[in-house]
Order: sequence, then structure tokens, then C-alpha cells
Amino acid sequence: MTLSRDGARATMPAPSGPPVVTIHLDLPYSSDSARLFASLARQPWAHWLDSAWPASRAGRYDIITALPRATLVTRGQETRIEYADGRFELSRASPLELLRACLGPQRGPLEVPFAGGALGYFGYDLARRLHRLPAVAKDVEGAPEMAVGIYDGALVIDHHEHRCHLWASDDAAGRDWAERFLAALREEPAAQDFTLTGEIECSLDREAYRRAFAQVQDYIRAGDCYQVNLAMRFAAPCLGHPWALYLALRARNPAPFSAWLNFPFGQVLSSSPERFLCVRDGLVETRPIKGTRPRSDDPGEDARQQAELSGSAKDRAENLMIVDLLRNDLGQVCALGSVTVPSLFALESYATVHHLVSTVQGRLADGRSALDQLAAAFPGGSITGAPKLRAMQIIEELEAERRGVYCGAIGYLGHDGGMDTNIAIRTLTCADNQLRFWAGGGLVADSQADAEYQECLDKARATREVLAGFRDR
Repeated sequence: MTLSRDGARATMPAPSGPPVVTIHLDLPYSSDSARLFASLARQPWAHWLDSAWPASRAGRYDIITALPRATLVTRGQETRIEYADGRFELSRASPLELLRACLGPQRGPLEVPFAGGALGYFGYDLARRLHRLPAVAKDVEGAPEMAVGIYDGALVIDHHEHRCHLWASDDAAGRDWAERFLAALREEPAAQDFTLTGEIECSLDREAYRRAFAQVQDYIRAGDCYQVNLAMRFAAPCLGHPWALYLALRARNPAPFSAWLNFPFGQVLSSSPERFLCVRDGLVETRPIKGTRPRSDDPGEDARQQAELSGSAKDRAENLMIVDLLRNDLGQVCALGSVTVPSLFALESYATVHHLVSTVQGRLADGRSALDQLAAAFPGGSITGAPKLRAMQIIEELEAERRGVYCGAIGYLGHDGGMDTNIAIRTLTCADNQLRFWAGGGLVADSQADAEYQECLDKARATREVLAGFRDR
């Protein structure tokens, strides 16, 4: 069985303990959650996990939340925990262990995917707290390695039942949160202009990419690694608030694990097609993507690209390497013998590309949690390579700038013990009047430099086309 935001659930025992919530309010339903979220889009720490992508293939649930009772922001070795009343504390302890403490004991069961808990992002560079990595790449973006809010409730939009529920904890804090959240929803959306004020620049031109590609091939021939995910960064100066840009991106390049995150330090806009980790009722699932071909407006050419990808021995081998890596990552936390691969090399088509997608599942061992699984598997193997640690060391050497949010994970960990996160690809950040986004791909022994470079451009194509409409004229 494949877990998804459409509400599929495993037939396993629910966690013990009192329910997470026992009260909720029905609100008017809208098929487009952007209408509900518009008044919150500029609210600090207002987040939207956006799954309706498009109407014909809509995910079941969208999740909207704001007004956290606490926030955790990690920069380097220090995490700042700030509370809604203005109190704060600083800690050099493990960010994930601090998050575990803020979440408190697991509760359950839960009728919807998320009704309170932690929601935000875990940047790729959080891996520096989990793995021993060199410090070579420059931190140009300056984004926190982790930025997560702790929420007392959420607005959950059910696109199958056409219902909109506001869920909150059945206590004074939850009721107070619900009242303030409803008041924020009634506010008029603010005008939000956004403009690119300069050209989009790429960190690697074709010749620089070829040189980095050659170094990866040298490492593969030397036996250091089997696969390395090499990425390039795009950046452009900008002015304004990018809410209109996100709406344009989701219209042009809809994806099942999209997200809008609004922070005091900037915004994160994601159109990710890839699930990293989902935990529901003890069942763990990851769905790595490896293998890409561009879409074509010509039906015959589009079918040819599909057939070529499905039959590509190179892409299948690349996908299988990551499946094996993720089986090992899940095996660190899941019960012995429970890790399976129910689907290999499934073809999935999106607005601008076709992908090969596999599914790996396992069952949490007794006494282990979703947060344990996140720590064991982070960052996702599909955006590092194999073996993971050596691939990350090579990435640090060859990519001149740190990835920041890109290739980390966006999603939630609920009070019920559930989790759902994406791989933060097709993801943009906007901060300090700079817009940044990345594209990359896995390199193996029989990769070809020009083909891999073109694949990166294909992955960035939809974003660049949308941005052309926001250029300062």
C-alpha cells in the first residue's frame, strides 16, 4: 500500500494516549486553497502545504497554519527557541533533539494528517549536525539550517469530501489559537508586487559544469563513489513579496508536494514532485526520483521520451542505487525484515518532465519514532548520491556555494507521531532582495556531460519561463 496525502492509512495499531484533538470547526470549502491562504501569505510563520495539483489529479489534503506558540531557528551550532510571548532561549544541543522536546510526548489517534505539531523546513546543510563534512562551500544565502514552528492547530482542506476543517487542541491554548487564526483569515489580503530587477545568473556555465563533471568521473573511476548529485544555482536580484510568483509557479508547474513558507527572514516556494519521508500509523514510506526526460508539446515526441526513459538501463541503474541506499536508511530505524520495495521504476509525468519513481516502505521498530527516521535518512539519498557520506563530501568540494534549503526537506511532524516531508527540489528562496533556485542530477559512470547539463536546464525550464513574466520592464 502506498501512503499519500490522500489519506491512505496502514492497518496497524494506533498510538496509545489521549486524542490529539477532540474539537474542530467546519468552514466554507474552496477548491482553491490559495483563496483561503491569501490573507495569511505575508504573516510571519504562516505556512501552506499545497497538494491540489491539478484538479484532475488533486491530492486529498491541503494544510494551512500560522501563529506558532514557539519557533526553532538553527544557524550553525546554535538554535534559537522563541516563544509567542517574546521569551527566547539559545541552545547548542542537537536541533532535532530540541524539536523532540518541544513536541512533547506522542499523542493519538488523529482523523486528519496534521492538527498541530512542528511544520517548516530542514535545510540540506542541517546534515552538518548529523555527518562529518568539510567546510568548503561558501554560505552565500545565509539561510538557517532549520526553521520550524510549533503550532496548536491547523486548517485542513479535504478535496475529496469538499470540506474545510479548523482543528485545534482541546485546551485553552488551542482555543486561543483558533480564535486568533480565524481573525487572521478574515483580514483583507495586502497588495503584493514582485519584480525581477536583473538577469538570472547561473553558478555553472557549460564549460564549468564539464570540469566538475570530469572530477566526479575521476572519483567514480577511483572507487570513491557510485553516484554523485551535482547541482547548479540560479540567482537574480528582485524587489517585493513573491506571493504572486508562487501562484504563477503552481499554475505552470503543479506538483504533489508543493509548499509556501513565509518567515521573518524570507520566503520558501516549492513545487516539489518528490516525497522524502512519510510516517503514518508506524508505516514509513519514501519515494525517490531518479531518471528524467523533458516533456514535449508534440504527442508523438512526448511518447518517445516516455519510452526512452522507461527503457533506459542507465536511469534504472541510477534509480536502483538510491533505492538500495534508502533501504539501508530505513533499516536503521525500521523493524528487522519489514523494509520492502513495492514499486520500482514507475513512470510519472509532470508539467515539464517525466520521472522514474520507486517506492520503499518499512515499519518503525518498537520504541522508534518519525523523528528517529528523519535523523537516520537525512538528507535524502536521491539528492546526494551513493555512498551518501562520500557523495556529500564531493558535493561540498565541487559546488562553490552551500545549498541552503535546496535538497533539504519541507513538511510536518505531528503530535500524533505522523510525518510527511518532501525533498526540496524545484524550490526557490527569496530573501534580502535575491531570488535563488537550483537544479541538479545524479551522475554515474556512464553519464554524458552535455546530456546531464541539459537535464539540469530541463528541470529549471518551468521556473525560468514563469520568471520571465516578472522581469522589470
